[in-house]
Amino acid sequence: MSSSILNGPTLKGGVMFRDSKAFSSFAVPDVEKARAFYGDTLGLKTSMENGLLTLHLAGDRPTLVYPKPDHAPATYTILNFPVDDIDEAVDALSARGIRLERYEGFDQDEKGISRREGPYIAWFKDPAGNVLSVLQEK
Repeated sequence: MSSSILNGPTLKGGVMFRDSKAFSSFAVPDVEKARAFYGDTLGLKTSMENGLLTLHLAGDRPTLVYPKPDHAPATYTILNFPVDDIDEAVDALSARGIRLERYEGFDQDEKGISRREGPYIAWFKDPAGNVLSVLQEK
């Protein structure tokens, strides 16, 4: 087999998408509510342009938030926020009125933190019902 077939299609002599600065995106029904939540409540740097919200995440990881009137919340975690101290993060979320989610089949403590194998993790939702998490490596 030729190496170009093994490496995938090419653009201008390089492997397709190797140097593309891909980004994530997700939908919400109300971009302004999302801006208030992600910017004011969670303290993320945000910007608005042409009715679209950009979350400027650490590590130069922009995430686009776009309006979708018939939005259905994601049933999986769309953003994970690694933290140094999950107890401190969960306490701060709770103090800001954010309710931690509980999921059947996960052993979660009184704060809603799962401390099983893998990282410690706790889930919460944005105003659109999308699932987010804070997690701490052991």
